[in-house]
Amino acid sequence: MSGTTSQADPIDATARTVLLNRAQTTKFCDNHIKILVFLPKLPHIIFICVHCQMQQIPDVSPTGRYTTLVPLIFILTVAGIKEIIEDYTMFWQHGISVAVGDMVKVTNGQHLPADMVIVSSSEPQAMCYTETSNLDGETNLKIRQGLSLTASFQSLEELMALSGRLECEGPNRHLYDFTGTLRLDNHNPAPLGPDQVLLRGAQLRNTQWVVGIVVYTGHDSKLMQNSTKAPLKRSNVERVTNMQILVLFGILLVMALVSSIGAAIWNKQHTDEACWYLSRAGDISLNFWYNLLTFIILYNNLIPISLLVTLEVVKFTQALFINWDVEMYYAETDTPAMARTSNLNEELGQVKYLFSDKTGTLTCNVMHFKKCTIAGITYGHFPDLDCDRSMEDFRSDNSTEFDDPALIQNIETNHPTSPQICEFLTMMAVCHTVVPEREGNQIIFQASSPDEGALVKGAKSLGFVFTARTPHSVIIEAVSVCFLAINNEPKLFVWFLFNATRATLTAHCSSLGDCLRKENELALIIDGQTLKYALSFEVRQVFLDLALSCKAVICCRVSPLQKSEIVDMVKKHVKAITLAIGDGANDVGMIQTAHVGVGISGNEGMQATNSSDYSIAQFSYLEKLLLVHGAWSYNRVTKCILYCFYKNVVLYIIELWFAFVNGFSGQILFERWCIGLYNVIFTALPPFTLGIFDRPCSQQNMLRFPQLYRITQNAEGFNTKVFWGHCINALIHSIILFWFPLKGLEHGNYRKHSHYVVVTVCLKAGMETTAWTRFSHLAVWGSMVLWMLFFAVYSAIWPTIPIAPDMLGQAGRVMQCWSFWLGLILVPTACLLKDVVWNAGRRTVRKTLLEEVQELEARAVDPGAAVLRDASGRSLNERAHLLTRVFRKTPSSVGRSNSVQQTVSHGYAFSQEEHGVVSQSQVVRSYDTTRQRK
Repeated sequence: MSGTTSQADPIDATARTVLLNRAQTTKFCDNHIKILVFLPKLPHIIFICVHCQMQQIPDVSPTGRYTTLVPLIFILTVAGIKEIIEDYTMFWQHGISVAVGDMVKVTNGQHLPADMVIVSSSEPQAMCYTETSNLDGETNLKIRQGLSLTASFQSLEELMALSGRLECEGPNRHLYDFTGTLRLDNHNPAPLGPDQVLLRGAQLRNTQWVVGIVVYTGHDSKLMQNSTKAPLKRSNVERVTNMQILVLFGILLVMALVSSIGAAIWNKQHTDEACWYLSRAGDISLNFWYNLLTFIILYNNLIPISLLVTLEVVKFTQALFINWDVEMYYAETDTPAMARTSNLNEELGQVKYLFSDKTGTLTCNVMHFKKCTIAGITYGHFPDLDCDRSMEDFRSDNSTEFDDPALIQNIETNHPTSPQICEFLTMMAVCHTVVPEREGNQIIFQASSPDEGALVKGAKSLGFVFTARTPHSVIIEAVSVCFLAINNEPKLFVWFLFNATRATLTAHCSSLGDCLRKENELALIIDGQTLKYALSFEVRQVFLDLALSCKAVICCRVSPLQKSEIVDMVKKHVKAITLAIGDGANDVGMIQTAHVGVGISGNEGMQATNSSDYSIAQFSYLEKLLLVHGAWSYNRVTKCILYCFYKNVVLYIIELWFAFVNGFSGQILFERWCIGLYNVIFTALPPFTLGIFDRPCSQQNMLRFPQLYRITQNAEGFNTKVFWGHCINALIHSIILFWFPLKGLEHGNYRKHSHYVVVTVCLKAGMETTAWTRFSHLAVWGSMVLWMLFFAVYSAIWPTIPIAPDMLGQAGRVMQCWSFWLGLILVPTACLLKDVVWNAGRRTVRKTLLEEVQELEARAVDPGAAVLRDASGRSLNERAHLLTRVFRKTPSSVGRSNSVQQTVSHGYAFSQEEHGVVSQSQVVRSYDTTRQRK
């Protein structure tokens, strides 16, 4: 959904001329974004290229010309609508009508709809503040400033009177480069640089409004020029399924070949004299190749075409469940979880390696003033140093407040350090570049970075309130003492670093060699400079072996490219599903590289979210996304796939058995539209209910026992062995369903087979269901009733409707036959009794963890109170208790020290300090918040 460019921009990129307040003489790229088109999948292609075309050959298809084509058209329509809906929900509607040359006014908090050159703003000297997190992941504010030539043009009349042209370079992907010239009539030409440009996707901050001239729109904008096309991701389940489909298609061809050979042998043995009634002179059934096509068409639905539309609807509904989950809704920002694609739902249940950005992803870029040291005395309470803290503690607002009344008491009681405390709090309140804005009686602090805001808010909570800024002073109000600070220069504050002892490091290094290629409790820490060598071809495998043997790997100060390289290395060399999660633009690479990418809609913009497969508002929501939605989706999708193959193999292998008793004539056992509607109507509901409403166990137990995630993580429910086990089971059922009625009730009507098949496969769906709902009952029993009603009506529509003359009167004869009702009980029972005995025996010999939890749930017993054991014999409760400590913060004896081990200066976060357009002192002295703004 985004444009791409090559790594190198063309040297002869065409420069552009933009006319002011006049129609453009050149047609530029507009601001629209195209939606992806729907692409058919492998089974679609098989049916389109093979079966549907073959069915159109005269006298070849035994099921008519439209029995496959009509369902396929319906399926492709549903799949296409689903893709369009998903693409439309992610379609960027922002700024569609903006065109090159337009004068655009953007107000505070809005995102820039296009790349534009600043004309004027509400701030002094045409300055404005932007947050470019959507572009580069940086949350600190950047200052841009228009030309002094245009800074005074602020009214509508003045802006409309501008006349001239703007000449600039052609579109390119360089975010921090821009070259242009503004040529106003009756004025000297003025050069333009990157400091005069606001980029699409940036957000206007701390500025009431800004007016600019649009120069790049749509795919010409630098945001779109830097966008990369999202890779096409397929789930592991889909890949396995496609491989089995190819194998099954090969089996289909073998069946057709065997049947064609059988037909040739039968035709040779039965001459025209012996079979005078066939009148076979010139009959194409004597042609081997025509017979081969006939049998391919007859067996074509061995590959369930209904599976495609079923999975589309199932996965789309599962995605809605993620979007609707109120427990993953973040009320503070009104942000729900969002499945931006439904194709990877089951992949969430198989994640083995998780790659996470640290800073913003884990801390949400939220900083709070919690502790300080003044004159050798430490203030502030750290609950995590006294006891373990759970994830719930971190979600609580109370845990982030500065909590130490001793500080204020020392001021009020004239403690010997009282002057130092006052000076410390005063410095916190005045040494910054925060701009206070009043909304009624409330002061809103507009800070350039989270740490500045945290310090000013911390001073406010302690009674030192920053209230106003003038060009030469800042004003604070203090409960005890009031200071007026004249000097507006920044001050550097102290954050603490603690180092492990050399003895500990030496002990770890000496045992490192023994730990390679083993699971151990060690953590590997590596910085970006060292990682550059570790990722080189010569030592890459050694580094991978070392990383995989460690409990965790921490990479410090790495580039976005290095992030994606690490993910790609594990993805290619380890047969495991990877997930990458981050909240900034610098995380986009690894999010797109991983099998599953999760974006956090935090304070670093929407680039990570827009490039992700799933987005959440808080890192803690990842637990439920994986352990509940991921595991459930995997269980549902795999059950749906296995059941769809089962019911189709059952039906179409019966046609193979029928060929053995009809001389391989290519005749059908079931009426053609009964076959065509078998998947679309009669057995359509059971796979939907399995794929949408079934679940292995309750949400509470999925979270309580994380070990249950290993079942889906290790693909125990869907692999080659499980797939062909279901196919073999379907083969056995087909033998029972055809040969038992044929031999036991051979004088009866052959239409009985249809009833037995529908009843058997519907009851099989009931056996596969672990969580019965009203929809499950409707699907199982309702499908049987629906078939009976259809059979009764379909047997009586001839000749009123010229369809199915051979079905006329069938319902009456079948329903009046006592052998039919006897067989309706005995045949499905014979099929499913084997399954019941097999499952019961297996559970008796070796019961899985999931089955034990399911049994306790069925008996309404709290699994938490029971002693469950895993495959190693360890109690589940014990292991669950150990795993919960992963989500707790372990206190460090080193961290308990109140002394300062090492002090580190923390740099100022404003971008203009790094060769910006405006100096820091000029910025802070440009404001007078005591005056009324325009």
